[in-house]
Amino acid sequence: MTDTNRLLQKHAPRTWQRMLSGRRLNLLEPSPVDVEIEDIALGLARNTRWNGQTIGEHAWSIAQHSDLVVDIMRGFSPAPPPWVLMAGKLHDASEYVTHDLITPLKAVVGDVFREVEARLTAAVHIRFGLPARLDPKIKQQIKKADQIAAATEAVQLAGFTEAELKPILGIKAKPLEGVTLVPLPSDQARRVFLEGFHALEAEMAAARRT
Repeated sequence: MTDTNRLLQKHAPRTWQRMLSGRRLNLLEPSPVDVEIEDIALGLARNTRWNGQTIGEHAWSIAQHSDLVVDIMRGFSPAPPPWVLMAGKLHDASEYVTHDLITPLKAVVGDVFREVEARLTAAVHIRFGLPARLDPKIKQQIKKADQIAAATEAVQLAGFTEAELKPILGIKAKPLEGVTLVPLPSDQARRVFLEGFHALEAEMAAARRT
């Protein structure tokens, strides 16, 4: 048993969560068999970016952030293949269980949280036909899109100015121009996320046939 497992079991005798699909997902040893996209979509649509501190009637959800990352990646040249877009779509999928901890809190929580997050991500990737761990170059592509999305969210929704992005948030990317972010009700965000996921599944299947 690893030190991380011992630490988690010491503080949390029950390490699984029951999902609405009926699956029981063990946080210490997550099985791809227990990962369902409907659970992910529900969790991400109901969890918020920026700790919920965004303007508008509705929160900006992790589901919408994930879709924005895919939209940004589609604009890269050369265009990433469908499986890389799917990796971008699911880059925050672990947060359907862990929630989106803001950066200052992640720094406090430390290595245990990062280990749980990594295990969940690997299980999600395997479940949907992706490498358990991505090549650093692929991760860099996704991170680039993630940073552009974060910059845009920060300025449009979270009350930051563009001048504050780098010194306060450590974001070097520029916000998108000509794009207006519109937070959706959680059920609509869930549906849009699922539609995008299934479209990418079809793209991946078509790419395998060629």
